[in-house]
Amino acid sequence: MLAALLAGVVAVNVAVLQLTMRLDKTSQQRLDLQAAVARLQGELSSAASSYRLQQEANGSLGLVQADPTTTRYVELPAK
Repeated sequence: MLAALLAGVVAVNVAVLQLTMRLDKTSQQRLDLQAAVARLQGELSSAASSYRLQQEANGSLGLVQADPTTTRYVELPAK
């Protein structure tokens, strides 16, 4: 009876240890994912900045910003 009780205690301790190890692994994965999300948010913010977009338009697309002195506006009559 005592041996069965000790075996049960050992089995419970092993199960608790396994659960603790899985919890630690999951917590580390969560921290890794949070760091990846923060990095990706930074990259998204950088990519979306107006300066970055302007540089991309100038460089690869050959676009230039319109000269405000040569811009004309047309007023459409209201219905």
